[in-house]
Amino acid sequence: MSVKIRLARFGANKKPFYRIVVADAASPRNGRFIERVGTYDPRADPPAVMLNHGRIADWIKKGAQPTQTVKQLLQKGSPQPAADVKTE
Repeated sequence: MSVKIRLARFGANKKPFYRIVVADAASPRNGRFIERVGTYDPRADPPAVMLNHGRIADWIKKGAQPTQTVKQLLQKGSPQPAADVKTE
């Protein structure tokens, strides 16, 4: 099973909001996921990125591959782990 850390799109038409999730590579974009590890709101000024750095680091150690977009968000992300990010 190949695991990816990627964006899942939520929100209404033309009002995107993204969750950063750990999911099987074969799952659809907004389909089943293993764990939610952050959020990204591109409509905020500046764009809001909330990350759970500890869980992301754990998944990368286990072999999960972040997508290119998520890699960029990890570089720009918040310096502290987000305490309010819950797993589902």
